[in-house]
Amino acid sequence: MKGIVCLALALPGLLWLAACASKPLVAFSTDTPPLILTPTALAGSEDKRARFREIYCAVLERDTNQFPDYRRCDDALTRVGTEPAATGRAVDVDASKRHLIAVVVPGIGYDCIAPWLASAGTVAAHLRKQGYDLMSIKVDALSSTARNARQIRDAIMAMPAEEGGPRLVLMGYSKGTPDILQALVTYPEILSRVAAVVSAAGAVGGSALANDAEQYQANLFRYFPGATCDAGDGGGVAELRTDVRKAWLAQHRLPAGPNYYSLVTFPHPQRISSILEGSYDKLSRIDARNDGQVIFYDQIIPGSALMGYVNADHWALAVPIARKHSTISSLFVTQNAYPREALTEAILRFVEDDLGGSAQ
Repeated sequence: MKGIVCLALALPGLLWLAACASKPLVAFSTDTPPLILTPTALAGSEDKRARFREIYCAVLERDTNQFPDYRRCDDALTRVGTEPAATGRAVDVDASKRHLIAVVVPGIGYDCIAPWLASAGTVAAHLRKQGYDLMSIKVDALSSTARNARQIRDAIMAMPAEEGGPRLVLMGYSKGTPDILQALVTYPEILSRVAAVVSAAGAVGGSALANDAEQYQANLFRYFPGATCDAGDGGGVAELRTDVRKAWLAQHRLPAGPNYYSLVTFPHPQRISSILEGSYDKLSRIDARNDGQVIFYDQIIPGSALMGYVNADHWALAVPIARKHSTISSLFVTQNAYPREALTEAILRFVEDDLGGSAQ
């Protein structure tokens, strides 16, 4: 039955299809950059979870009835280790002063399943009421980071130049984060337009699920009902392998200019959807602190500020399956409900707060 499910339900994220395989997650190899696993404080990252929690809680509690899939703040976020004490500073929940624009780059396969998802656009509509905006950059569903980075560059350069300081907040979901990082390194002409970069469940260090997966498995997305995506350059799966991502990080220094932030999915086991349990268990052979697709420490941009740990699995963070497909939700995507509108607003309010509020 599990094998049938794996072949029949190709949904977004990374390659949960690989959960059906039994090869070693990380094969022996000496072809790797030197690596070290260390607390974020020792890796040049700043722990800003306390401030993000204050902002997210204030947004959630401002009007609990306005958010679909509402959760209490303590259930929306996961406390990991010793979290810094609250700052005690007031949270501004009035209309944005800086009018930041969230520019989302989705993960592998997303463009193939977007027609089926038929997202209602509630996140964008909510943000506009708060003085922000949201747009999505269309990248190839199945291509390499190099190809998608060029598409990101072209989309940004085609946007009207804004007066004052930069307002774009590039938000990478899953493989969208490596695509963004590649664009920043390769095309410095976009840097002056970018205020911040946010990894949201980003596959920054790759996913071990991709290590024994092949591109033909990802190509199954092309046969999803209503899919119009093409094969692209066929490099999407290889780019998600842990050795590839770690080597890229070792060889490329991220450019100065934008602020970098990381928002990590760190769900309690009961918050893993049933369809992701196989991939969650497989990754748990390395570390049970994973979201069903990526281990928690592989989601952090080196040197970025840590925003928080979200109590949601990889799909629940960004893919609203349950709101449109209740039958699939009840059978397979059982933990998909999450207050994404409130979360996205909190991300932008946090970034605005961290950048200093008003336009520069």
